[in-house]
Amino acid sequence: MSTFKGLVLAGLLLGSWAHADELGPGLGEPVSHRALSEMDFTVLPNGDGLPAGQGTALLGSALYDQHCASCHGEAGVGGANAALVGGVGSLDTDRPLKTVGSFWPYAPTIFDYVRRSMPYPSPGILTDSEVYSVTAYLLFLNGMIKEDVVVSATTLPRVNMPNRDGFVLGER
Repeated sequence: MSTFKGLVLAGLLLGSWAHADELGPGLGEPVSHRALSEMDFTVLPNGDGLPAGQGTALLGSALYDQHCASCHGEAGVGGANAALVGGVGSLDTDRPLKTVGSFWPYAPTIFDYVRRSMPYPSPGILTDSEVYSVTAYLLFLNGMIKEDVVVSATTLPRVNMPNRDGFVLGER
């Protein structure tokens, strides 16, 4: 009798399991291949994957004021969220300030982060040229480029970040 109950239970569970993928959790809706391809981009630290477009800190200043200052403060400091400017030379102190200028090792990753995650709460609303402009503005505020430098897929990887050699590969 217990063998029979076990077989019945196994049959019921197997039948339920076979249809589990069809039912799913009932959340959201499927993403189309086109929509997914629009979100599927990778920008590598060396700049591979950067899109077409360009911007300057002059253009980025107004965009920053409109989309970023409410969280990160005027000129990248003093906001409710993390400072984006300053801290160069502070990483080996008791109170390191990790900012775009002091911590990030590669400029293309700034573009990638802003493009994927900002501005909160509406990431993705900026065009690629606007993201280049905001990135240029952050680099300008941190003293890494001049205000009129055109930042693009060609020029952004050439920006030498102060902490470029601050990360070491360890054995894994």
